[in-house]
Amino acid sequence: MREKHKSIKFNAALNGIRTILNVLFPLITFPYISHVLTVDEIGKYNFSDSIVSYFLLLAALGINQYAIREGSRYRNDRKALSDFASKVFSVNVVSTLISYVLLLILLMISGKLHRYTFCILILSLQIIFTTMGMEWIYYIFEEFQYIAVRSIVFKVISIILLFIFVREQGDYLIYAAIVVFAVAGANLLNYINSRKLIDLHLIFRFEWKHIIVPILIIFASNVAVQIYVNSDITMLGYMKNDYNVGIYSVSTKIYTVIKNVLTAVLTVTIPRFSLYAGKGLHDEYNQLLKKIINALLIIAIPSIVGLILLRDNVIYIIAGASYSNAQTSLCILCIAIIFAIFNGLLNQSVLLAYRKEKEFLYCTIISAVLNIVLNFILIPLFAENGAAFTTLISELILFLLLFNKSKDIVKASFFNISNLKNLMSIFIGVLGIMGTCEITRKLVYNVYLYTFFAIIGSILVYGVLLLVTKNEMVLSTVAEIKKRR
Repeated sequence: MREKHKSIKFNAALNGIRTILNVLFPLITFPYISHVLTVDEIGKYNFSDSIVSYFLLLAALGINQYAIREGSRYRNDRKALSDFASKVFSVNVVSTLISYVLLLILLMISGKLHRYTFCILILSLQIIFTTMGMEWIYYIFEEFQYIAVRSIVFKVISIILLFIFVREQGDYLIYAAIVVFAVAGANLLNYINSRKLIDLHLIFRFEWKHIIVPILIIFASNVAVQIYVNSDITMLGYMKNDYNVGIYSVSTKIYTVIKNVLTAVLTVTIPRFSLYAGKGLHDEYNQLLKKIINALLIIAIPSIVGLILLRDNVIYIIAGASYSNAQTSLCILCIAIIFAIFNGLLNQSVLLAYRKEKEFLYCTIISAVLNIVLNFILIPLFAENGAAFTTLISELILFLLLFNKSKDIVKASFFNISNLKNLMSIFIGVLGIMGTCEITRKLVYNVYLYTFFAIIGSILVYGVLLLVTKNEMVLSTVAEIKKRR
C-alpha cells in the first residue's frame, strides 16, 4: 500500500508564508525596540546574540540535514524511526553539553564578556530548547502546517509580551527573555508532540561512527558556507570603510530575504527527495526533480527581474535615499540568486539525498577559497560592487562543480523539452513584467504606490501570460484547484 503524501504545493505555500512572516516580524519589533531601549542596550543584546549564535551552530552540527535525510527512509516504520531518532537525539544532547561547557569556559576566561554574562546566559537557553525541539522530526513527516502555525502563534505572543513588558530603558534583559520564550515555547511544544510520532529515549551504546562522521562532514560544509557568506562583509570592513560596509549590508539583506523566500519551495521537498532516493524510487525522484526545477524557474526568474527593475524603489523603502548607491551591488547579487537557489537544490535534494556529502564539502571548500581570493583582488578596486561580484562568481562556480558531481542523476531533469517550453513561457511572462513596470512608472509617481501597483500588476500579467502560453505547471495547478472545489 503506497503512502499518501502531503501536497508539496500546499507545504511550499505554508513555508513561504512562514518565511515572509519571519522577515516581517523583525520589521515590526525593531522600530519599537530602538525607541524604548538605548543604543548601548541594543548593542549589548546584538553582541550577546552573536556570541550565542556560534554555540548554537556548534550544538546543531549537521544534525538537522542528516536527520531529515536518513529519517525520511524510516518514516513508515515507527520502531526503526524511533531507534534512529533516539540515536540522533543522543548525539545532539552530547553536542549541546559540549557547546555549553565551551561557552561557560569562554565566559570565565574572557574579561570582555563579563558585562554581557547575564544576557548571554539568557539567550543561551535557545541552545537547549532547540535541541529539545527536534524540528527535523516534523520535517521527516512533512508536518509543515504544524510548523507554520506553531511558529506564527508564538511569534504573535512574543510581540504582545514585548509591548507589555519592554516599556523603558534597562529592559533589554526582558527583551532577551521574550526572544528565548518564542524559541522555548515552540520547541517545548515540539518535544511534547513528538510522542505522537516516535518513542524517544537516550541511547549511548551504539556505533557512533556511522552517525557522527556524516554529521561532521555536513557541519564542515555548513561552516565553509558561512565563511564564504560572511567573508565579503568582514573583508570589506578591513579593506574599505564603514560606508562601504553599510551600503553592501543593505544589498545583502535584500538578497538574503529574497533568496530565503524563494528557497521555501525547496525546503519542503527535501524529506520527499530523501525518501525516494533511500527507497530507490528513481522514476518518482526524477519526476519530482523536474517539477521542482520548473517551479523554481517559474518563481525565481520573474522575482529576480522584478527586483532588478524596482531596485531603486526597494532600497529607498527599506533603507532610505542615503543608501541609493547599493543599486549596483544589489543588481549583481540578484543574478547570484538564481545560482544560489539551484546550489541549494543540488546540495540538499541531490547530493545529500544520495549520501554524497563529501562531494558537497569538496565543492564548497573550493568555492569558499575562490571567494576569499577574489575578495582580495576585487574589493580594493571596486569596493562593495567587487564583493558582490565575488559572490556571483563563487555561486556560479559552486553550481558548475555541484552539477558536475551530480550530473548522472540530474542531467535528464535539467535538459529536456518540458524545461525548454517552460523557459519560453517564462521569457514571454518576463516581457510582460517589464512592460507593466514601465507603464506603471509613467502613470504613478509616488514611490510607495508605484512599487505596490507595479508588483501587483506584474504578478497578474505574468500569471495571465503563463496561462495564455499554456505553461504546464500553471495549468496543472489550476486543474488541481478546480478539482478540490
